[in-house]
Amino acid sequence: MPHAYPFLSTEQKKELSDIAQKIVAPGKGILAADESTGSVAKRFQSINADNTEENRRLYRQLLFTADDIEPCIGGVIFFHETLYQKTDDGKPFPELVKERGMVVGIKVDKGVVPLAGTNGETTTQGLDGLYERCAQYKKDGADFAKWRCVLKITDTTPSELAIMENANVLARYASICQMHGIVPIVEPEILPDGDHNLARCQYITEKVLAAVYKALSDHHVYLEGTLLKPNMVTAGHSSGQKNAPQEIAMATVTALRRTVPPAVPGVTFLSGGQSEEEATLNLNAMNQCPLGRPWALTFSYGRALQASALKAWSGKPENSKAAQQEFIKRAQNNSQAALGKYVSKGDTGAAAGESLYVANHAY
Repeated sequence: MPHAYPFLSTEQKKELSDIAQKIVAPGKGILAADESTGSVAKRFQSINADNTEENRRLYRQLLFTADDIEPCIGGVIFFHETLYQKTDDGKPFPELVKERGMVVGIKVDKGVVPLAGTNGETTTQGLDGLYERCAQYKKDGADFAKWRCVLKITDTTPSELAIMENANVLARYASICQMHGIVPIVEPEILPDGDHNLARCQYITEKVLAAVYKALSDHHVYLEGTLLKPNMVTAGHSSGQKNAPQEIAMATVTALRRTVPPAVPGVTFLSGGQSEEEATLNLNAMNQCPLGRPWALTFSYGRALQASALKAWSGKPENSKAAQQEFIKRAQNNSQAALGKYVSKGDTGAAAGESLYVANHAY
């Protein structure tokens, strides 16, 4: 029989749960601005902008200084480089974000690596040195973290090995974060690639989440001080099936109700290559879904908050205001969707209706 050796004091638990609750307060979600330098290169290439450290700083500054986003954005996920960058007038980005009432987060994984003996499956590396990195990041202003694991649906995957290994690595990461007062976002992403239908995605999502929460329990992770960042349940990208937001919402909320304990404060969905408008409509439908939802259902979007802003900016300083307007509009739309109050005005935005799908997406 396992014996409990509590590793968190009452004060530590309160700190973690307060941070998690603040991030997913009503109408708030997460801006995922943690694209790696390689991912930014692809985004900047699409707008013919040079992928320099200064351009990356200018672009992130534009997002972090946009007006009126405080009621919409509860937390911002940083990439390592961004955590140590400053505004034009010398204010560190984390300080700026905190002053605006948002929580600072940091991506801590080191990317996916092949899992030998599987059909192209992966695990995520980065546990080595994570204990020390978390201690440093906490000192440098980060109060939550993100770690992404990736699974894919084919006739033979995800395998039992991939499910168990990724669940275990997420639990180890979560436990290390909590020891340092950092709220872990647990992200077991099931890629949208494939020709599977909605029902198969729901089935696999339930199996993966059940394994993840069993692992978190085994590792004594304090659930009230965590957040979940899952995929929405959708049919595979090459299935040719397009489900209505209400169907996606019903399948997703059902999967979550079967697997995610009510102790978890919030579920912050990844957009998974959906267009900006789709991601908002689907989130809105979940918050209107007639099933009980004990957790906040909100967003942790990268591309689905930034695509129109990036296009409007196009690497030109004179376009900064226009880009901010696009970002503000998306943040407000998703804030409304997190409350189930979004009313679509059609695809408005420089890239609102464009598919943001990238096959085999890597951060």
